[in-house]
Amino acid sequence: MSAIDWLSRSVEPTPLFEAPAVGNANSPDVTVTPLDRPSKDPIGLLRSDVTGLPRDIWSASEEAVLVDLVRAERVDTLPALQEFLKVLMLAQADPPRDADGAGALFLARVDKLLDLGALEPAQSLIEQASPDTGPLFRRWFDVALLTGTEDDACEAMRDAPSIAPTLSARIFCLARNGDWPTAVLTLNTHRVLGDINPQEEALLSRFLDPELYEGEPALTPPARISPLTFRMHAAIGEPLITANLPLAFSHVDLQSTAAWKSQLEATERLARHGAVSENVLLRNYTARTPAASGGIWDRAEAMQRFDVAMTARDPVSVARTLPGAWAAMRQARAEIQFAKLYGEELQKLPLSGEAAVIAFEVGLLSPYYEAVAIAAAEADAGFDPFLIGIARGTPQNLPANSPRSLAIQEAFDSTPPPPELQSRVDEGKLGEALLRAIALFEAGSEGDLRSVTDALSLFRSVGLEDVARRAALQLMILDRAT
Repeated sequence: MSAIDWLSRSVEPTPLFEAPAVGNANSPDVTVTPLDRPSKDPIGLLRSDVTGLPRDIWSASEEAVLVDLVRAERVDTLPALQEFLKVLMLAQADPPRDADGAGALFLARVDKLLDLGALEPAQSLIEQASPDTGPLFRRWFDVALLTGTEDDACEAMRDAPSIAPTLSARIFCLARNGDWPTAVLTLNTHRVLGDINPQEEALLSRFLDPELYEGEPALTPPARISPLTFRMHAAIGEPLITANLPLAFSHVDLQSTAAWKSQLEATERLARHGAVSENVLLRNYTARTPAASGGIWDRAEAMQRFDVAMTARDPVSVARTLPGAWAAMRQARAEIQFAKLYGEELQKLPLSGEAAVIAFEVGLLSPYYEAVAIAAAEADAGFDPFLIGIARGTPQNLPANSPRSLAIQEAFDSTPPPPELQSRVDEGKLGEALLRAIALFEAGSEGDLRSVTDALSLFRSVGLEDVARRAALQLMILDRAT
C-alpha cells in the first residue's frame, strides 16, 4: 500500500456550519483550501548547494504531472536511485508554475518519503512546513504515532480545533493528554449518538479501561490497519505484527522495548530501502549473542565475527570471516550499509584470493568507489577492469562481455539522452526529466536495457555523474534483477 492508503483517518475537514442534507441524513464531504495560502511546495531540507540541483527543477512543469510521477516511482529499486529519489523529495525548490495553496506536490513528496520508510526526514519536512492543514496534520500525527512522539501531536490537536480530529483520534489524544474522564465521556456520548462503529467502540473501550476486559477474547484485527489502530492495539496488550504492514510500521520494532529478533527483522527490512543507517544496522546485529541458529541468527553471528576481526585489524581473521559476512549482507540486501561501514578500511588490509575480490567489490559500493578503483588499477591486482572503468567514468574503452555491460558502456560513450527526456530538460523541466529517468532505469534493470542507457545518459548529461556511476556499479555488482 502507498502512504495515502494506510494513513489514519485521523482528521476530517468538517465545516462549523453545514447546509441541510438533501435526500438523506449524511453530512456532505467538504474540503476547503484557502486560495491565498502560499504553496508549501518550495519547502525542503536540502539546499541547492547540497543537492547540486537548481531551484527551478519543478517550476516549468505542471503540478499534476509531477504528482503523478512522484506517486508512480517504485521504492524497491537500487540503493543509488532510492537515495537520489529521497534527495529530490527533500530538495528546496521553487514551486510548479500552477501550484496553489493546497501544496499537492509537497504532500506527494511527503507520501513518497513515507513509502520509502524515511520517517524522520518526512517528520522534519512536515514540521518545517508547519502542519496547519488537515492533510498535513494527518501525516504528522501518523508519523508521530510510529516514532513514539505522539504527545506533541496530541497537544497540537488540543490547541488547534480547526483541524477537526475524528472521534478516535480525539479520544486517543484526550487520554494521552491525561484527560481520561473527558475521553470516556466523549466515547459514551458518541456511542449513544451512533457516531462510532462497533469495531472502533470496542478498541477504544479497551484502550480507556483495559482492566474491565481482562479474560475477554482478543479483538479481531481490522482489515485496514492504520498507525492509530496499531498503537491502540499495542496499548491494550494485543500488539499486531509489522511484517505484513507497510514499511513505515517497521520503525516501531526498532524501539528498545521490542524483542531482539523483531529489531533485527525490522532493521533488515528498512535497510533494504535505505531507511536505516549503517550504524543502526551494526548496533542491532551486535547487541546480543544469538541464542539460536538459522536465518537471521546466522547473519547476526556472521556480522559479529567479522566485526570483531575488523576491530582487531587482523588480516587472517578478516579473510576467514569476510565471505560469511558478505554472504549474509547479500542475503539481507544490506550491502550498501556494509560498504559504508567497512568499504574504506578493508582497502588497508593485505588480503588475497576470495577475500580480496570481496573487499574490492565492497569498496566499489562505498562512497570511496573512485579511490578504490584507482588504487586497484595502479596495483594491477587483476580485478574486473570493467568495474574499475565504471568507477572512474571510463568504461567505454573496455571490453563489454554482457548485454548489461554494453548498455552501460553506451551511456558513457557520449550517447545523448533520448529526445523525450532531452526535450523536457530544454524546456526547463529538469525535475520531471529526472523522475522519468529513475523510472526508466528501473524498467531497464528488469530487462529493457535500452532504458538503462537512456537513464544513465540523462543523469550524466545534467551533471549527475555520481548518481550514474553508483547506479551502474550497483546494477553490475548487486544483480538485483536476478
